[in-house]
Amino acid sequence: MKSQWGILFGLLFAIIVAVFAVFNVDKVPVNYVFGEAQWPLVLVILGAALLGSLLSISFASYKIFGKSRQRKSLQKELDEANARNQVLQTSLDSTARDLEQLKLNSTTATPKDSGRINVREDDLH
Repeated sequence: MKSQWGILFGLLFAIIVAVFAVFNVDKVPVNYVFGEAQWPLVLVILGAALLGSLLSISFASYKIFGKSRQRKSLQKELDEANARNQVLQTSLDSTARDLEQLKLNSTTATPKDSGRINVREDDLH
């Protein structure tokens, strides 16, 4: 919707500039670095508007291209981070399973020799 409004305002501005230029058809001097020429004012106005439009489009395209490259770079970083996250999550799950298995083994196993000497009270006397 925003771009549609931009196009609408751009067309409206172009029509206003064209109408203004058509009413100014007198010849005016245009000074160059290497000389001077007489041009109709309509061509000077339309040429300046066209040059301004081309410069604006060039800068906007450069900015869009830069944002596109930045987005691709950030998407690549995000994909790499997600891959690392997946590896770490798999490792964490494996460690949690191993820990749970160790807990189960330690509760079900009975020690064969706990290192204690069983002495009855009768043996002490």
